[in-house]
Amino acid sequence: MYTIQQLSNKSQRLNFTKAGEQDAVRCDTQTQLIRRGCKREEIISPENNLKIVQGDSLSTLSNQPEPVQLSPQKISLRQRSGHSTTFSVSFKRAEGYPVDLYYLMDLSYSMKDDLKNVKELGKDLFAALNTITKYAQIGFGAFVDKTVLPYTNINKEKLLKPCDENDQHCQAAFGYRHVLNMTPSEDEFKNKVTEQSISGNLDSPEGSLDAMMQAAVCGDKIGWRNSSTRLIVLTTDAGFHMAGDGKLAGILEPNDKQCYMENNLYSKSSEMDYPSVGQLAMQLEKNNIQPIFAVTKEVENVYKQLSKMIPKSEVGVLSSDSKNVVQLIKSAYNRLSSKVTLTHDNLPANVRVVYTPKCDHAGPPGDSEGVCDNVRVGQEISFDVTVTATSCMEDKSFTIRPLGIKDTLTVTLSTNCECQCVDPQNSSHPHCTGKGQVSCGICSCSEGSIGQFCECSIGAKDERTLRASCQRQNGTECEGRGDCVCGRCKCHTTESGSSYHGDFCECDDEHCEKFLNKLCGGRGKCNCGKCECDGGYEGSACQCRVSEEGCRTLNNTVCYGRGTCKCNRCECREGYQNPRCQTCLGCTDPCQTKLNCIECLGFESGPFKKNCTVACSKSIYHEMVDQSTIQSRKCQQKDSDGCWIKFNLDQLVGEDNYKAEILKQRDCPEPPSVTAIIGGSIASVALIGILLLMLIKLLIYMKDLKEFRKFENEKKKSKWAEVR
Repeated sequence: MYTIQQLSNKSQRLNFTKAGEQDAVRCDTQTQLIRRGCKREEIISPENNLKIVQGDSLSTLSNQPEPVQLSPQKISLRQRSGHSTTFSVSFKRAEGYPVDLYYLMDLSYSMKDDLKNVKELGKDLFAALNTITKYAQIGFGAFVDKTVLPYTNINKEKLLKPCDENDQHCQAAFGYRHVLNMTPSEDEFKNKVTEQSISGNLDSPEGSLDAMMQAAVCGDKIGWRNSSTRLIVLTTDAGFHMAGDGKLAGILEPNDKQCYMENNLYSKSSEMDYPSVGQLAMQLEKNNIQPIFAVTKEVENVYKQLSKMIPKSEVGVLSSDSKNVVQLIKSAYNRLSSKVTLTHDNLPANVRVVYTPKCDHAGPPGDSEGVCDNVRVGQEISFDVTVTATSCMEDKSFTIRPLGIKDTLTVTLSTNCECQCVDPQNSSHPHCTGKGQVSCGICSCSEGSIGQFCECSIGAKDERTLRASCQRQNGTECEGRGDCVCGRCKCHTTESGSSYHGDFCECDDEHCEKFLNKLCGGRGKCNCGKCECDGGYEGSACQCRVSEEGCRTLNNTVCYGRGTCKCNRCECREGYQNPRCQTCLGCTDPCQTKLNCIECLGFESGPFKKNCTVACSKSIYHEMVDQSTIQSRKCQQKDSDGCWIKFNLDQLVGEDNYKAEILKQRDCPEPPSVTAIIGGSIASVALIGILLLMLIKLLIYMKDLKEFRKFENEKKKSKWAEVR
């Protein structure tokens, strides 16, 4: 897209943005802008810019301290959002590139025969590596498993000697031990490996992942060089424990991918869970280490599945005594080094990278990696890298690198999200009615003026008050569909060329409901988001012919007067049920709600006795009958006198409109007889008399008791006086 950078300084100003148009029309294709009257020299279009910050040449031999295998090394990109930039990345395998090989061996008891052969392996292994490079180093490490139940017998004697009782060359159980730092000395390798002896544990899977994780993250202790091809050769005849297995031994702390080596032993073996495959793959890739799994036939499939989840890894099958391990390593190394995989790290959000390999054995273009296979030493290959950013950003960096290789390319990416306009310095530009200056073709008004062309003077009002009158319910100014000009909204045109309308530009005539993919079904017009249907049609999208046929009832009413007919279907009032609003499942029982009216209409009693005609005659048409003919709703209720009233109701058209048939005879309780009342009264009086007599006797008794106690006290006092 292109945009206008400035307007003519001539007295005849160019109104490129016409009344009602959004400022967004200033951005368009170059052809459209010229067609609208914009001069070619006033159109700007930011171009993508690529700058190679560092581009050291590729090395031919590795006789320099830091051979260069990837070029360039640093690139700076500035491009338009949504546009792509393509650049080329070259790679060449340097002849004689240093190799660091770490031999990591399973020393569980089943590997006893293999250890004997490995002790004689040094000479052949160095000879094989010397055919690849003059700068080879070898290290050695060993592993068994965590020394806790259920992996290892924790009996004190068994911990010290976990092997067969007759085996005198058995070392104490351990998790992972680093034996030999990286060394170019064949003799040193042989001496250290010769000192090793077999160990043992209980279960079949071993702590392979524990050992590989420590070998990867403890770089300073292992002795990995900065510029080298790093290999870990894992030899075993068993599967492996992984994250979660530690729970069997009560080890709940997850692996934290840190180095814990004390006296060359993994010190956290019994305290920290095994790593997950994902954690291990991440650390191997981060440290540019390529694993070679040299395993027996029984577990080949297990490690092939593991290899699929670890980039740049290979699997080879060991013979039963590991005699073929040297050839296996050499073959696996050639496969690893001849396959070049270019990928990236730390890619910013909204950035896409596509790799297109340029080589004889190229893989397909991909947005996660590019692959060239069967690459020979000294052969130069290249990749076209296409970078696309879909959002604005400034100085975001990511890294492109070949897997397993130290060389990297750092890409720093910025986007052009603002036009670099060359604005006139005139603060009273004619385009802005002489009351403002042009900024990228848009008026920036002087104080006291507002509007698209600064045509409105604020006067006594402040700008905030004037703009507030263009906001509906404190929302967006003119709903974002117009400009606030002198306190009133001047609406923009829509994409189709019509105009927004309404006091706040809240309306448009293009977003009504559709039917059969036609606005308002093609049978009406859209007005402010609602369809105004042509004659004979109705519905939210004018999808229905006006008809009441589907709403007619047996008594020829429409929805029984308890709903409206829309689109030939009843829309019932609350509680009433389709299809024709005949019954109401959620309504209160009319037997109860109409009881007071039934009582006053049929028997002139009850709460509505004095105003029965006003309260009830409009909603109930009633008849007094000896026997009811209405069967729809039968009622039996107690009235205000305690009598049972029986009546039947039939709901007529409408909500509160009933026909009632009231049985003439009420069932009232019989009043008590006069004899029973008198007899009851006499019995009550007699009972009260007896109770009063008993109360009098009790009071006399209490008085006599009080006099007796007084006499006794005086008698005692007289007796004491005589004694003294």
